[in-house]
Amino acid sequence: MAEPAPARMIVGRVLRPHGLRGELIVEILSDAPEQRFVPGAEFAAGDPESAEPLRRLVVGVARLHQGRMLLTFEGVEDRDAADPLRGLLLSIPASAARELAADEFWRHQLLGLEVVDQHGDHRGVVSDVVPGAAHDLLEVRRPDAGTALVPAVAALVEVQLGEGRLVVQTMPGLLDPE
Repeated sequence: MAEPAPARMIVGRVLRPHGLRGELIVEILSDAPEQRFVPGAEFAAGDPESAEPLRRLVVGVARLHQGRMLLTFEGVEDRDAADPLRGLLLSIPASAARELAADEFWRHQLLGLEVVDQHGDHRGVVSDVVPGAAHDLLEVRRPDAGTALVPAVAALVEVQLGEGRLVVQTMPGLLDPE
């Protein structure tokens, strides 16, 4: 079955300070960065799965730069204050996540789903979702033959959450043992 919904959703990762005035380069892990990373937005910084307390951060200034966000946070005025944030995950409460369209799914909903072919034969289990440039790839752990990557496109994949499975229209080499 799919994994339970997380309490918090990760939307970014602080990579490193940029310049001397507290600006940080943030890797975008959100599908709606123009709505998520705006002045006044609040994030929890740290590992949401850890028992460690999370640090509250409020965005002061946000701008897109070379596919990443450059952010300043309130109270982070210089490079010395920014440096301890390096590597921290930025998360939001799951309740603040956007509504998905009928053909969209969160990563946690796909992990653990049984993978069957169009004939109903068991082909494996979804073990990971790998972000891609054009579309995501579903990593399928096969019963006796390692893993395979399946493009997460509607022409190949039908997600049946209620049945706890994902139906893949197989083609030669897609889910066959190597």
